[in-house]
Formats: sequence, structure tokens, C-alpha cells
Amino acid sequence: MNNCKAVEIGENIFWVGAVDWSMRNFHGYETSRGSSYNAYLILDEKIALIDTAKINFADELIARISSVVEPSKIDVIVSSHVEPDHSGALKKIAALAPNAQIITTNPNGLKGLTNRYGDLNYKPVKAGDEISLGKRTLKFVPTPMLHWPDSMVTYCPEEKILFSNDAFGEHLATSLRFDDENDLDTILFEAKKYYANILMPFGKQAQTALKALGGLEIKLIATGHGVIWRTHIDKILACYKKWSAGEVSERAVVVFDSMWHSTEILAQTITEAFAKRKIPAVFYDIKATPLSDIVTDIFTSKYLAVGSPTINNQMMPTIAAFLCYLKGLRPVNHKAFAFGSYGWGGQSIALVEDELKAAGCEIILDKIRVANLPTVEQLDEITEKILALNL
Repeated sequence: MNNCKAVEIGENIFWVGAVDWSMRNFHGYETSRGSSYNAYLILDEKIALIDTAKINFADELIARISSVVEPSKIDVIVSSHVEPDHSGALKKIAALAPNAQIITTNPNGLKGLTNRYGDLNYKPVKAGDEISLGKRTLKFVPTPMLHWPDSMVTYCPEEKILFSNDAFGEHLATSLRFDDENDLDTILFEAKKYYANILMPFGKQAQTALKALGGLEIKLIATGHGVIWRTHIDKILACYKKWSAGEVSERAVVVFDSMWHSTEILAQTITEAFAKRKIPAVFYDIKATPLSDIVTDIFTSKYLAVGSPTINNQMMPTIAAFLCYLKGLRPVNHKAFAFGSYGWGGQSIALVEDELKAAGCEIILDKIRVANLPTVEQLDEITEKILALNL
């Protein structure tokens, strides 16, 4: 029997979600600290459940709900987002609470939930719609493409709680529910990593959502993943304002793969050349670091250099995968160049440059191509080119 208990986060308001201590990958994004699937229960004249959980955590969710109230008494289920890490247990909960209305966005949430779970007791809502639970009201704010078309947040004005779904969250497993109970640097790093690897393509939509929320008084941000913000709300809002605007710092990221260390030597030389310009630089061997961690660093760094040797007239598969991942995230305000070594063809470097362009990067230095092992003179020349760049 699952003996999980609800956690009270406000008067008659409970966290009833689940903690996924073992999750290490989310769509190619390495989640080294696990995650959580946050759901919230509000007891009023009507009982409301905001979101559910991944299907394999349904029993944990139901146990937490049952520690407070019989699931059959739930009157309203708010489905903020169709993606199964939030809605996976919806059908199971709906079967336990057959009279509950399921709130979702119109038309995208309605379409998505129907396609995934069939015809349930849906009530589609639009911007400005609200429902009364008795003493409390739930107001619905669609946030399309943050990060799916159906996404929305829910605001309870009487409690000043924003149920934010994917916004402001982190993939982080913790037994402590609030921001001020956890290490702030860790939370902010994981929030940045979450934004960089999931929300980066949707900066304009994030800015639109921030404007929509700008007039709200917020005491708690109850996220869909990670911690609940109550003490450092100003910090996470400031971060989202910066991140959604695509602000970057004077910092360089050098990413490479190497076969016989020649491209690695080039990467080290490039890293040191940036350092000579007083531009902090970091050096990533792609075999040693997860893509999601590299992307988190690239996200707020202005400069990017990507290197690959040539294999079978192509770039290394690791670099190809990295550039495909990066291109999908559509970074903004980045200045980049390609480099690499080769034995006879050298096609990889042009291919890397093309992919950097396709990712939206501005090319600031022509391709650096070196046959076989670079000489001291060639390394000096590379350094001089970087020192001479008009940045």
C-alpha cells in the first residue's frame, strides 16, 4: 500500500504530486537530479485538483489525495497541459471522480486531451474565464507555446497563488517543497537548465506570458516541476525576464569532438585565445558532458566555437547530434565559428559552419581548417585571428 501523504502549502491547499528520484533523461535532456510532477488540491465548497502526474506515478498521486479527501469528491480537475508528465493520470483520476469537470484550453487542450484520453467530462475555457470554488476563485490564463499550444496557468486571487505549470519550474527531485528550504544556487541552475533546454525557442511567448502576469499579486508560484516559489519569487521572475529577452554575457563556449587530439588542440588554443582577450571561456569535450549541460552554458554566452574532425566526408556524429539539438532550440544573439582538423578531405568544418548558420548564429570568423596535426605557427595564427576579431 502506498502511504504517501499530502503536504499543506496553504490553508486547505495541498501539494499532492509525485517525486521521480530516478529520472535521468527527458527527451534527450539529462536530468541528473531527477524531477517531480506537481499537482495541487484545493478544499473549498468545491474541491479542485490542479494537474495530475505521469501515469506510472498515479498511485502516489492518488495516495496523497486520499490522505486528505476521497478522490470521488473532487468536483474540478484543471488540466494545464496535455503532455503526459502532467496529464498522464487524468483518465485514472476521472474514473475515481466521475462527476468532476475537466478544465482545459479551447481548442488546443480539448483537442489534445480528447485525442489522448477519449471523451471525458471536459469544460474548455479561454482567456478571462474563471470558476468559483466557494471562498476561492480560479482564473485561467492561456499561455500558448509555453511550451505547447494548449498550455495555460491558473491564478487564485484570494490566495495570490499562481499555478504555473511548466513556467518557472525545474527538473529537480527534492523532499522539500519550497524554494527557501533548498539551496538557491542549485534551484536557479536547474531553472536555467530547464529554460535553456525546453523553453528557449519560446522567448517571445514567455515575454507575452510575463506581461499577462505582470499585474498579478503573487504570494506563491506553484510550479509543475521542482520547488514552489515563495521567498525568491522576484529572483525567478527577473531570470525569466532576462532569459526570454535573449540576454547574453561576454563569455565563450568551445565545443568539440576529436579523433587523434588535433581538433582538441585547436579547441584548447581557441579557449586560451578568448581568455587572452579577457573573455571567460569554457572548453567542452562533447564525449564527456551531456548536451543539455553544454546548451545551458551556451544559452547565456555570446560566443560559440564548434569543432569536428572529418570522418567519411562528414562531421563526427556526436557534433552532428549536438548541432541538431541546438538548432531545434533556436538560440538568439550568438556569434560563432567552426573549426576542425582533417586527414585529406576536411568537409566537416564547412558542414559545422552551415549548421551554426541554420541555428541562427552569426558567423564571425571564417572556418579554421588544419590538416593533420597543427603546427606551432598555425596555432599562433589562430590565436592572432581571435585577438584581432572586432567583437
